[in-house]
Amino acid sequence: MTVTSQSVSAAVAVANLDDLPVGESMTVDLPGQPRIAIFNTADGVYAIDDTCTHQDASLADGWVEDCAVECPLHEACFDLRTGVPNGPPAKTPVRTHDAQVVDGHIFLTPSA
Repeated sequence: MTVTSQSVSAAVAVANLDDLPVGESMTVDLPGQPRIAIFNTADGVYAIDDTCTHQDASLADGWVEDCAVECPLHEACFDLRTGVPNGPPAKTPVRTHDAQVVDGHIFLTPSA
């Protein structure tokens, strides 16, 4: 994806990429939004709502492999690209958000 200055202007800078090594996650709190988890994977940076849709657990505390995160509570796995669970116990997707890296900074555009 090509990032233009216009597309970045609607986003919020949330972290420096150096502060989030590959394989790690972090959470951010933005006004009017539920807590958002950001994941840095070998395939890129992804952002989803932090709370598992099966039960109240932080997905940022989960285990990440490839482009999926496993909830630490009941092992529900969510695709970081789509938010869709790949099997029980979760049945409802988590909301995804646009995350971009520009000049070493992570920009986040929350979904509506």
